[in-house]
Amino acid sequence: MTLEKILDWYQNLSPQSVADVAQFYDEQARFIDPFNDVVGHDGITAIFHHMFEKTEQPHFHIEQSQQLADSAWVRWRFSVTLLRRNIEIEGVSQLIFADDGRIKHHRDYWDASELFAQLPVIGTMVRKLKQQMQAVRPLHVRS
Repeated sequence: MTLEKILDWYQNLSPQSVADVAQFYDEQARFIDPFNDVVGHDGITAIFHHMFEKTEQPHFHIEQSQQLADSAWVRWRFSVTLLRRNIEIEGVSQLIFADDGRIKHHRDYWDASELFAQLPVIGTMVRKLKQQMQAVRPLHVRS
């Protein structure tokens, strides 16, 4: 299994290709993100199915990856429609591979407050809380 093949699977993930989890994840693989912590194919499959059931047009855009021996770091952007809003979240995944090249440990690092800030009602509260907690006003970069 190559990192390129794994990343291609993520970028083309669909409700149908979720069935291929066993090709990419070890039987005892652990998957952790801000909302989930599961072990095994059934738990990982359930996370991906849930994503497709609760959101519209979820898509991972791989922006950068680096592999060193049995681990890799992947920087990605996730775009999705949720509650009729287009949302983007940036994150990083750490992948650790088993001897056969499948993933045995997958941990996603991303700021859940980025998601909440883009949602109606709760978004206003999250943005105000973030402003209250800021020591310095953020730098606004012009595009």
